[in-house]
Amino acid sequence: MDWKRERGRIRACDRKCARDRIRAVGKPAWGWKRQRNVSGKNGAGKTTLLRLFTGQNAPDYGNIELFGKKGTHGLNEARKRTGAIIETPAFYPFFSAERNLEYYRIQRGIDDPSIVETVLKETGLYEAKDKKFKNFSLGMKQRLGIALSLMHDPEFLILDEPINGLDPAGIVEMRKLMLRLNKENGLTIIISSHILSELANMATCYGFIDHGQILQEMSAEELEAKEKSYVKVHTSDGEKAAESLSKELQLDASYNEDDDTIYIYFENNTVYPTEKISRFLFEKGYDLYSLEIVKTTLEDFFIELLGGTTIE
Repeated sequence: MDWKRERGRIRACDRKCARDRIRAVGKPAWGWKRQRNVSGKNGAGKTTLLRLFTGQNAPDYGNIELFGKKGTHGLNEARKRTGAIIETPAFYPFFSAERNLEYYRIQRGIDDPSIVETVLKETGLYEAKDKKFKNFSLGMKQRLGIALSLMHDPEFLILDEPINGLDPAGIVEMRKLMLRLNKENGLTIIISSHILSELANMATCYGFIDHGQILQEMSAEELEAKEKSYVKVHTSDGEKAAESLSKELQLDASYNEDDDTIYIYFENNTVYPTEKISRFLFEKGYDLYSLEIVKTTLEDFFIELLGGTTIE
C-alpha cells in the first residue's frame, strides 16, 4: 500500500464520543463502533493502516488524530490509552507466561503487580501461568499477546490477524475472548483479517480495504440487509420447469444450462415457501432431485465488491 500518494486523516475517538469518526485517505468517514473489522486481501493495506495508529509507520502526508490528540507529543499521550498486537507478539521462550508479563510490567513502569494475575485470568491463561512460552500452542501465544496488550487497561485494542493460523478450537477461543472483552470490559476493538467467515460471528461494523483505499464501510445490520437469499432447484426438464414457475407462480426463476439448475430470486430477501415450490413441481409431473435455500456470505459480498477478484 502506497500512502505517499494519499492525503487525508485517520482519526479515532474514545468510547464517550460515539458520533466521532475515523477518517482514512480522503474516503467517506467511518462511524465509530466498539467492535470493528477491517477486511481485505493480503497486501491490501490492513497492517499498514494499523501501524499508522500505533506509530510504527508514519504518514507521508496529512495527519493522524487519536482520542482528539495529534502531533508527536499528543499522539504519544493518546497511544498510552491503546493496546496493540501487530503481527507476531515477542516473548522470552524459556520464561513462563507469568514471568514474561512480569518482565514487561516492570519494563513499562506499571506499578500494580496484581495486574499480571488479572490479565492472565481475563485471557484464560491463569492455569498455564507457570508454563514456558516455548511450550505454548499458537492460540495460547496469541492470548498471551492480548494479555500483554491489556496490562495498562487500554480503551482501544488494535489486533492484526489475531486468528490467522489458529486451529478451529483456537479460533473459537479467540472469538469468545474478543466478545467478552468487548461486552464485559466495554473495550473498543479493531481487528484486521481476511478470514471473513469467522469475523462475521463477532464484528459489529466492517470496513473493506483494497490497494490502500477504503472501498466501503457498514454496520453488521447494514451488511445483513445487503445479503441475498435465493433457492436452487435441480429437477427434471429444468428449462420448462423454470418457465412454469415464472408464469404460474410469478417467481423470478431462471434456468442455468451449465449446471442444470433453476435459480429463484426474491425481493427483500423474503424466500417463497419452499414446500409450495416442491408441491407445485410434483403436481406438474417434474421429478425433484434437490431444493436448497442459499444465503450469501460476508466473503461473497467482499468478492462482489472487488468485482469478482478472489481473496488471496
